[in-house]
Amino acid sequence: MSTALDRIVAATRARLDAAPQAPGLEKAARLAVAGRDRRSLRAALGAPGVRVIAECKRRSPSKGWLREPFDPGGLAAAYRQGGAAAVSVVTEKEFFAGDPGWVGEVREASGLPVLRKDFFLAPRQLAEAALGGADAVLLIAGILPGPALAMMLAAAADRGLEALVEVHDEAELERALAVSAPLVGVNARDLRTFAVDLAGAATLAARVPAERVAVVESGISSPADVRTLVARGVRRFLVGEHLLRAADPAAAVAELVACG
Repeated sequence: MSTALDRIVAATRARLDAAPQAPGLEKAARLAVAGRDRRSLRAALGAPGVRVIAECKRRSPSKGWLREPFDPGGLAAAYRQGGAAAVSVVTEKEFFAGDPGWVGEVREASGLPVLRKDFFLAPRQLAEAALGGADAVLLIAGILPGPALAMMLAAAADRGLEALVEVHDEAELERALAVSAPLVGVNARDLRTFAVDLAGAATLAARVPAERVAVVESGISSPADVRTLVARGVRRFLVGEHLLRAADPAAAVAELVACG
């Protein structure tokens, strides 16, 4: 039986197959990156204290609509006010109701590094992300089998993008470490079943070497969760739903940052 992740990946491949690469895309992407300020996600996450990547996501396949009306620029400005280190933007259209155009809007509104989250399967998607204003992209180890993960990691760097390599289990973590991923995101939510295991994510994050950056993603529902994880040595987090459902997103970010 196919999972939600299987369906998302299949739909992404279908869209790639249906639309040829735009002429001049790679050249335009390189010019765009060369012409704007560089914002390092790794450097932002390396600062002292609790560091939060705050997420702009309109919809989730498992939770439905998360925030309406949805104003990514306003959210991004609030996240910065609350002390976020960076902002992630979920841009997948069919299942998450995302829009790649939000990346530039969020970048301008926040002044922070912007991580574009999508289901990246081909280098041309990375060029599109660079052209659209992303500073970094999410590479999901579970959908990039064999040599594809290393290829996409190198392709991101070649296009001026940092990459957060997302893993969920020990095997995926070993693959991320083997390709020397400098940024490793441990997703506490299994993308196939949507089950959350924060303790398991903390255990995996502890195995990431100190010279690299480990981020625990998903499943953070309160400051208490952050305090529990900080006690286990985790201080970098990617938080979405908790912030998106908050009446005051700036205050919600500030509460999390204060946990360290």
